[in-house]
Amino acid sequence: MTPMCYRFPPRRHITADEKPLPKADTPGPGPNQEQLPHVSEEAAATSEITGETGPDISQGTPVEEILKRDGEEDKAPQIIQESINATNPKGTRSFSTSTRRRAGLEVQESSLISSQPPLPPVLAVAGHKFGLPTLPIPKYSHVRHRYDDVVKQFTNLLLQDGKLGVAEKNMALILNHLRTASPPSPHTDKALIPGTPPTSHLPLDPIKYLTVAIDSIAPLLRIRSQRGAAGGGAALQIPVPLGVRQRRRQAITWILDAASKRRFAGSGRGGFAQKVAEELISIVEGKSGIWERRSALHKLAVAARASLSIRRRRR
Repeated sequence: MTPMCYRFPPRRHITADEKPLPKADTPGPGPNQEQLPHVSEEAAATSEITGETGPDISQGTPVEEILKRDGEEDKAPQIIQESINATNPKGTRSFSTSTRRRAGLEVQESSLISSQPPLPPVLAVAGHKFGLPTLPIPKYSHVRHRYDDVVKQFTNLLLQDGKLGVAEKNMALILNHLRTASPPSPHTDKALIPGTPPTSHLPLDPIKYLTVAIDSIAPLLRIRSQRGAAGGGAALQIPVPLGVRQRRRQAITWILDAASKRRFAGSGRGGFAQKVAEELISIVEGKSGIWERRSALHKLAVAARASLSIRRRRR
């Protein structure tokens, strides 16, 4: 039995030149371009012709009036039944079938706008598309000085291999951990820097949290060895006072050194940032070993005060 072969006629592509589209006898809108008006619009036009009171097209019909008209008040929810039975003042509509902006909101918005403080004057200078700001410019409005001084210094010390983006990300993780951690419990023997707010309020301001932890353990001075200060080859330990930025730099160095020796049970790239945040929390709680390191430095500086008189005598 030979198989049957079906032969289909070749396809013929009809172009617009061969068979043009039919054209309407009378030009005008199509069947779907001229629709009938809405029922409410038609009723409003009829009532305007007859002189009767028709529906208000600017706002929808309330649900209560629709239920009263159809006689289906018993089928409505309880809250709508209560609103139907209640004597609402005239003109108020609790439940409407369309969204309507109340005039009270517009009045409230206008009052809020008028209550805002006026913007600072802008200097109009020829040749500038926008006006120049008034001087002096606020400190944090400059693009290079938009961060806090302590945050910027801490970020610069976190920087490794020139990767500023990684350091800024770690700084953000540290501040986020300080913000979300539970409030620290203060230590009675380890007093924080004067002017510190209550420890229960520190997580509300992580930058203040960071500043308190750094300034509380920042040493007041450093020990410098000077050979031949007393004559001969003996080296003397001379205490040298530090400025604010130097004190914070030494404190941040201690914090990063102690955080690198901490154990981290988790995994991921944010491990070091979390260890630094935990070290900052332990500093505020008085449990960090940096407190003993600072105390030992101050005791050595007090013992080395005699070297200052020898240095002054040689001058």
